[in-house]
Amino acid sequence: MFMQKITLLLVMLSLSLAVRTQELKCTVTVRHQQVQGTNTNVFEALKKSSEDLINTTRWTNLTYKPEERIECSMSIVVKSYENGIMDCELLVQARRPVWGSNYNTTILNFRDPSVKFAYQDFDALIVNQSFDKNLVAILAYYSYVIIGYSLDSFQKLGGNDAFSQAENIVNISQSRSEPESAGWRAFDKNGKRYELINNLLDERFGKFRQYFYDYHRLGLDMMSSNVDNGRAKIAEGLTSLEEINRLQPQAQAIISFIDAKKEEIVSLFAKHGTDEERNRVYNIMTTVNPSASTVYEKIKEK
Repeated sequence: MFMQKITLLLVMLSLSLAVRTQELKCTVTVRHQQVQGTNTNVFEALKKSSEDLINTTRWTNLTYKPEERIECSMSIVVKSYENGIMDCELLVQARRPVWGSNYNTTILNFRDPSVKFAYQDFDALIVNQSFDKNLVAILAYYSYVIIGYSLDSFQKLGGNDAFSQAENIVNISQSRSEPESAGWRAFDKNGKRYELINNLLDERFGKFRQYFYDYHRLGLDMMSSNVDNGRAKIAEGLTSLEEINRLQPQAQAIISFIDAKKEEIVSLFAKHGTDEERNRVYNIMTTVNPSASTVYEKIKEK
């Protein structure tokens, strides 16, 4: 009986540790309407194998409780599937809770238009140091990026280690042959993976990452105790966004931030805040994101 109790205790302990070691809680969707005449089993297998890889891998040495896992999603839009190669577009989103509220804020909204990888429905996806399978490299890259963004939102430059892991995957992937090289190289037309991580680890973007922390910890998280101070912090820091955009227009880190935050920023300042704050936010956002000027008009309304 004693040994049975010990065995049960060890099993319970191992299960407890298992659920505390993964960082991500990711939902993967695979949209394949553009592909005709292909057995849909391969797309169902892609969804399951991708989710399994992301959600069961321990990406860092950090410990996460089940309720602390980062909620995220990856939507794979398959444009073609020929000779075992999938040509896709990928949308990656991640969220984190705002302190003292039931609200989840989007921290990452990134569109990758050039994702190509070999895949068969019996392929096993396993993370190794060489990242020999391109699909594994892509999923691992975005897993580290998501973790980095989440950590940056809670601690100044907290995502450095995760972003460095993503950079390592980019460096390894420079030698991939076509078509799987798409998206990885600096001078590719759609080399967004390279550019995003290059932005995030560039010292010149330090002000942007500082603002990313301020926006979440000193802005949104503080609004449960003092709405005006939190809103003022968000408005004040937007100047750094403008500076970085002037330094490198249309940088992927800035585009991703705007895609994640523009609707939220409008809701924070439409008919709220001082006239000075609303004018500052309106002027900066229309400068860095002129194509969405009509969206920001609500900020000017009284």
